[in-house]
Amino acid sequence: MTRKTQTDETRPTLCHATARARDCASDAAQCSHNFSRGARSKTVGAAFETRALTFLQRQRLRFVARNVVCRGGEIDLVMSEPDGALVFVEVRARARSGYGGAAASVVWRKQQRIVRAALHFLSTHDDAMPACRFDVIAFERGRLVWLRDAFRADEC
Repeated sequence: MTRKTQTDETRPTLCHATARARDCASDAAQCSHNFSRGARSKTVGAAFETRALTFLQRQRLRFVARNVVCRGGEIDLVMSEPDGALVFVEVRARARSGYGGAAASVVWRKQQRIVRAALHFLSTHDDAMPACRFDVIAFERGRLVWLRDAFRADEC
């Protein structure tokens, strides 16, 4: 009895990432496997942050910083009011309104992380403590909703 051996062309790959990478090489934008989801999510998130930034600048807020990161949290946008008050902005987007939508996704735990990052930002950028507030820009099915003073640091 003779036994057939598989050639390299017909042998299944041991790692599904290799096969999927080949399948997706020609059309990376439509590839939906786990290995590209993070990069695509960051690209989409950056686009929504840019839309939020443009909107806030039209509202006479001045850009201060973007994607402020510290060990325990992150702030999408830091803006300044004409009177000098700092505005820490969380940008959220949801295609569907399930689970409460984009605004509802800024839960207590996320608020804590934003406040932690804001305290880090203030400690490294300014000696005087300016007035501050926390806003949320929510994109619900593409529509922008601006929640001014969405939460307070003493509530977290």
